[in-house]
Amino acid sequence: MTGPTVLFAWRRTPPPLLIGGAEVSQQLLAEEFVRAGWRVVYLGSHEAPWNGSAQIGHLRAHLRAHGTVWEEADGEVRYRWNGVSCRAVPQDRVEATLKGLLAEARPELVVTSQERAADLAALARRSSRVAGWLHSVSANSMGVLHGRPHVALATSKFVAGRAQAHADTKAVVFYPPFASAEGAGPLLAAGRGTAARVRGGVLMVNPIPAKGAALLHQLIRRLPTFRFTLVEGWWDTAGEFTAYPNVHWVPRTYAMGPIYAANDLLLVPSQVEDAFPRVIVEAGLHGVPTIGSSRGGIPEAVGDGGVILHPDEVDGWVQAIESADRTSLGAKAHAGAAPLVRPCLPELAAAGLIPAAAAAG
Repeated sequence: MTGPTVLFAWRRTPPPLLIGGAEVSQQLLAEEFVRAGWRVVYLGSHEAPWNGSAQIGHLRAHLRAHGTVWEEADGEVRYRWNGVSCRAVPQDRVEATLKGLLAEARPELVVTSQERAADLAALARRSSRVAGWLHSVSANSMGVLHGRPHVALATSKFVAGRAQAHADTKAVVFYPPFASAEGAGPLLAAGRGTAARVRGGVLMVNPIPAKGAALLHQLIRRLPTFRFTLVEGWWDTAGEFTAYPNVHWVPRTYAMGPIYAANDLLLVPSQVEDAFPRVIVEAGLHGVPTIGSSRGGIPEAVGDGGVILHPDEVDGWVQAIESADRTSLGAKAHAGAAPLVRPCLPELAAAGLIPAAAAAG
């Protein structure tokens, strides 16, 4: 490939292992660069940056399950995924590998984020334009700003308002990339449902304490006639919920389309200040409205396509689940989500990260 080069570099796993929204967003952007004719390199680690635990077994298993061939030597795993050249190395070799890639590939743009990304940004900005992606308002995410990236990509207006960037860094709002809904035909897109959708189907993804598990327990008990579908997120909390007769538990899955299509309401009862939850937009693309917490960027993501409540107003959540107009709110949710399925490279060009001509492919 003779096009320009973009390098994604961080200390988490490269595609296709998806743990949360940051991984999904970065993979989608990397694949858009591929479609535009760029050479795309994705550097990560097969050891978790938060505790050093080995992820290499999961990586091998996932590649094997998808028929992907990989090379492995001296602790490094190399493979291609949807046109992206991926490299996974031990944590103690991330910076050295990045130095080598900067000299070898001479990327026009380096995108970095999350754990200890400031060191990667500072290293890369000596030779390339650098984007620091702010996926949340946590210190872990905001830390990349200490590396003085040329541009900070704030995943919502809420996040941009919290970013305290150096004078050398321009902060811009850059909503996450989204793919079109799987199998969302005209009826579903308009919020009128499909034969697979069950009235009273309430969905929540990642039912852990920070995301509102305590409130969820109360709602499940108080609304026994509603079916709650819970999807495993950051860790497995099945043992807390599967005894309820009105709960359907789904292990972690990448195939969320059929799950959105089978429910008519999404719950996002976070206790923490979420930046811009992907699930809200993904559900909206399937015509599913959200009842969301008033924390952080959740109201920004919901817009007109749902109901916003304080996470401690249990009675209000019960009433909203019972009475929300799924059809009207679902149509508004789809209308709000659809514009976010868009080409993202022109926004990077407008931010001065890539040439305008290179954004068009």
